[in-house]
Amino acid sequence: MARILCIDDEPTVAVSNCEILQQAGHDAIPATSFEQAVALMARHVFDAVVTDWRLGDTTCHSLVRAAKLSAGTPVVVVSGYVDEAYQAAEPLADLYLEKPVNPQELVLIVNELLKAAMRSYLPGQYGGGVA
Repeated sequence: MARILCIDDEPTVAVSNCEILQQAGHDAIPATSFEQAVALMARHVFDAVVTDWRLGDTTCHSLVRAAKLSAGTPVVVVSGYVDEAYQAAEPLADLYLEKPVNPQELVLIVNELLKAAMRSYLPGQYGGGVA
């Protein structure tokens, strides 16, 4: 079970993404503002982040950057502003999905990103690196 932060300024979307990931066996925690997401990321380690690109007037560029730089956390941007997010100075997210997201696709993508992250942390396993 992975701990996943789901960020969206629309509470129903944040909760819905959490429910989708919880049904897949993950511990998903919602955040509905930039400030709440920053506070949660400061207090907890997350295995993955699923975030909207825009939270009110704020973009999530710094959140995506912080997640990627802190521990290489997989990040999926789910947004109506995918083009804007991808065109950002340095697109850092692992994947960009257009809203509304297909629940099965979200679970599949998050699970695959978590597996890839696990392989990168366990050299010697899965045929990679030196044991």
